[in-house]
Amino acid sequence: MATFGTAFGQQPSALAAPVAPAASAVPSIPGDYAVPSPGNDGISSLSFSPTSNALVSTNWDGGVRVWDIQLSVTEQQASLSSPAGTSTTAGAFNALPKIHAVHSPNTAALCSTFSNDGSAIFTGGTDNAVRMINLNQAPAQGSEATQIGQHSAPVAAVGYCSETRLVVSGGWDGKLHFWDQRQPTPVGTLELPERCYDLDVRGNMMVVATAERHILVYNMTGAPTLHTQMLSPLKLQSRCIACFPDMTGFAVGSIEGRVGIQYVHKVAGKESFAFKCHRHSSDAYAVNDICFHQFGTFATVGADGVINFWDKDNKHRIQGFDRFNSQISCASFNAQGNIFAYASSYDWSEGAASYTPGQPNGIFLHYTPEDKIKPKNKKPGH
Repeated sequence: MATFGTAFGQQPSALAAPVAPAASAVPSIPGDYAVPSPGNDGISSLSFSPTSNALVSTNWDGGVRVWDIQLSVTEQQASLSSPAGTSTTAGAFNALPKIHAVHSPNTAALCSTFSNDGSAIFTGGTDNAVRMINLNQAPAQGSEATQIGQHSAPVAAVGYCSETRLVVSGGWDGKLHFWDQRQPTPVGTLELPERCYDLDVRGNMMVVATAERHILVYNMTGAPTLHTQMLSPLKLQSRCIACFPDMTGFAVGSIEGRVGIQYVHKVAGKESFAFKCHRHSSDAYAVNDICFHQFGTFATVGADGVINFWDKDNKHRIQGFDRFNSQISCASFNAQGNIFAYASSYDWSEGAASYTPGQPNGIFLHYTPEDKIKPKNKKPGH
């Protein structure tokens, strides 16, 4: 297995342009399932429900789509090269379209999250608004999501605070707003040092990454309070951030093809470190998304069209997949951990100048049985 690259302070020799997509979207991993009708513009976010296999996507054309994902698992005989008598499991998918709404007409939807009970979806976009879709009252085809909040600049990230049952939104106006969807004004606001680029909430922990490499960690028990503020351990612009499942720290990814593993609370035998990924020769590509599995392992997806599964505790790559023919813009694990969803599309990081009309978009599902994503026990002496 490949080990993690080494640590802090190493700059890429070049930041590479996005990989140009081919004429049609096909899964980067042979045998993966293509979700029907993923939309005709870049896919900006993917989120699984915490209570079911409902999957939501948002698009740069404002689309918000929801599918019910069905997975059937079968046991089959392993290949002839495997030890006699062994077997393996395989997953077969079906994605049933459930909702096709819009965040707001003529605006881009940038982010999405579910409520803690899975009954509502919250989105943010370039109309500066936070909006909601109630899954218990399925909207009409193409209808506009209900507005529950407003920023003075685009909303880059949304999360749901299970401790307080509030929606939190981070905007390019440098503010965090907290929303009770039953009232139009925020129930609380926190000032950020810069524009919000991404945030993640897990239990009583929230992490926020902003412009100028600021990272803020909040305790969400009761009224949100700032626990730690720091500069990113990475040298260039933050792109994505995610809490560890055990809430002892977070992972941050940057445009230079590196990930920082940062502990907020001391864990015996664990230290913060950073490593290189999503690089090819002297070219470095943005880490577009980081998503954690319940086991504490995680996936990174990049502008190089590569998907990697990592084990931070043992500091190695669990699995790397063949390079895709376009950027991988976002990804998500389901709550059970046996489905990995990823999207291939232009991520608009290079603006309209690098966009070619007709570039394909795809959302794909990959089966992740326990033995393919669970961390391995350390070998003696390692």
